[in-house]
Order: sequence, then structure tokens, then C-alpha cells
Amino acid sequence: MTQTLRGSCHCGNVSYSLTWPGVSQIAARRCGCTFCTKHGGIWTSNPSGALVVRLAHAAQVSCYSFETGTAEFVVCARCGVPPLVTSRIAGRLYAVVNANTFDGIDPASLTISPASFADEAVDDRLARRQRGWIPDVTIEEGTS
Repeated sequence: MTQTLRGSCHCGNVSYSLTWPGVSQIAARRCGCTFCTKHGGIWTSNPSGALVVRLAHAAQVSCYSFETGTAEFVVCARCGVPPLVTSRIAGRLYAVVNANTFDGIDPASLTISPASFADEAVDDRLARRQRGWIPDVTIEEGTS
């Protein structure tokens, strides 16, 4: 079974479709860092999935990076919502999406667990992302 999950920031400037092969239950991680706590970040990914991101007005999107600088939160500058995080590893773009930005998903289909990556070494962090984040990411600009 494969499903397509759709989501966006509040105003729709940053939208995405995520091909999700496999089970219907979606595992998500509630990160305990201050950025994710303040922005309601509950992150999910499927390493067998494919993500297409559309930036309707790319000039109104900002990327925010902190601590190790190995990931960028994609934040809509219009409404302030971060629908995804990307990380470029060995020339390849990986991503996770914020489950709070899904459109039309039954909250009961989410299994949310707490997560903390504060003590994780950078090499371990990048290896975890390569194993578990979405490895097939396309970012398109414009409204088409």
C-alpha cells in the first residue's frame, strides 16, 4: 500500500506531497529542542518515500540553521510555519516533514514519541539522517 500525504504551511506558500509506501500508521518524533518546542515541530519521514516541495513565492521562504549547521529549517516568512527540515549529506538532499502541517490526516494515525538529539555527535547525527530521513527530495519554485 502506498499513500500520498499532502501538507503545507498555514498560508500555503510552502506545500508538499510525500509518497509514503508501507504501513498506514505514521511514526513521528516530538523534538525537545527549543526551536521545535516553540514552533510545534513533530517530525516524520519515510526512508522509502519521495518528497516534492513547492515554493509558491521562494523569496518569502527563509532557511534557519543552528547548533551544528547540518540542517536547515524551511520556514515560510509569510506565516512563520516550518513545514520541513533539510540536510545535505554527501551531495544528496534529505528531509523530514512536520506532521503538524499535514492536510487531512487523522491524528489517530500518528504515533508520537519524544526525541532528543542534544548529545548526539555530528557524524552519528548525519548517519541517522541518511538511514531514516526521506532521501528523494525535489524542491520546485513557482505556483505551477
